[in-house]
Amino acid sequence: MRPAHGPGAGPTPGTGTSGHTPGQPAWREALTRLRAAATTEPGRLRTLGAALAAALVLFGAVTAWQVTDRATAADAVVDRSQPLSAAAADLYRSLADADTTAARGFLPGGKEPRSIRLRYEKDIATASALLAEAAASTGTSQQEHTRIAALNKQLPVYTGLVEQARANNRQGLPLGGAYLRHASERMEKELLPTARALYDAETDRLGSDYRGAKSWPWAALTIGLLTLGALGWAQRRTYLRTNRVFNHGLLAATAASGVVLLWLAVGHGIARANLDDSYEHGARSLQVLNTARISSLQARGAETLTMVSRHDVLTDQGKDAYEERYGANMRDLFGDGTADARPGSLLDRARSLADGALGRDPVAKAVAEVKEWQRRHAAARAADDAGDYEGALARVTGEKGSTGEAFDQVDTALRRALDHEQDDFRSAADDGRSALTGLAVGAAVLALLGAAGAVLGIGRRLSEYR
Repeated sequence: MRPAHGPGAGPTPGTGTSGHTPGQPAWREALTRLRAAATTEPGRLRTLGAALAAALVLFGAVTAWQVTDRATAADAVVDRSQPLSAAAADLYRSLADADTTAARGFLPGGKEPRSIRLRYEKDIATASALLAEAAASTGTSQQEHTRIAALNKQLPVYTGLVEQARANNRQGLPLGGAYLRHASERMEKELLPTARALYDAETDRLGSDYRGAKSWPWAALTIGLLTLGALGWAQRRTYLRTNRVFNHGLLAATAASGVVLLWLAVGHGIARANLDDSYEHGARSLQVLNTARISSLQARGAETLTMVSRHDVLTDQGKDAYEERYGANMRDLFGDGTADARPGSLLDRARSLADGALGRDPVAKAVAEVKEWQRRHAAARAADDAGDYEGALARVTGEKGSTGEAFDQVDTALRRALDHEQDDFRSAADDGRSALTGLAVGAAVLALLGAAGAVLGIGRRLSEYR
């Protein structure tokens, strides 16, 4: 009898009843079964649940990462870069004040006032301590270490020249003035430019940390919106297929995602606003005030050296070099001698950046004292040009009615303004970084709870097929 042929005659030789083809790789067979299962409603639900859970976990992870990154940058602004920038400004100011003070000690004659000597020594000690702190800073780059090493090397040379100048001055030798001018020239051409480069580097780092702290977490916000959209679509799909208005698990996942997204947007918005305020009315104002104070110190130093040199140091145009330097620093600080600070000058910018009367009043006081300083300087120059050197010296170094008294008033007012702006910076920056407190951990926890809710919600639908 012949075997039956045709459809329904039995399985084809070499093929099992399960449809497995001999020789087919196991992974391909598993993939085939997975595809077949995915075409069923339970399979689609499992895929949907896994995708929603993955999206929620990704949202939480990216949010935690980006918030932590910005919180770290905000901490760096408050605890590292701004203090380092302020320390670099103090270093520059200490060096400039030391040079100014050393010159003032020569004007009364061979006997240097004790107060002048103590102030000079304090400036040098402060500069040395700040250099040691800067060298120990873990955030200092190799280039900055090189600048610090150069300052450590140059500072003893400068102080040695000042001591030689003092020794000659005490003996009434004119060589003392030459040593002092050489020391001042070294300060002007070597130490101060190096200190300024260090200050600029720290200020650049502060700006970089601000940008990192304030940048919007676009990746987290985008993923959050997409996740909310996917959850909304999943709930609509469930409603259309079951006529049930709510799926509690998916609803909980949506609520968790919404809370994280809202917390992220509002928290970062508040942090950004406070950090902006700390920059505009704190860090930026401090930078302008520091520069103004340094310019006033350099103007005072040049004014003093004019008297020490007795017009022996000239520019290529035959003008007094120190008087020209005084004029350049005064123009940067105030302007051209008009009734008020010139728009764009350091004091005008400091006044516009000051926040409230407590910030503006010290700057206004500095403006008034600079005008008085300029008036007294013009009187001293007129006396000197008329051949009355002793009268001019009294107008520059006297205790009452001198340019020195006006300069001290300017310096005191600027120091008050700096103290106020430092407090404003700290308060606003602390508010900014506190707005991010708990956000990274909270986002991660809520995202995990949302993922669990999505899995449970889809699991509830799967149970209906069993």
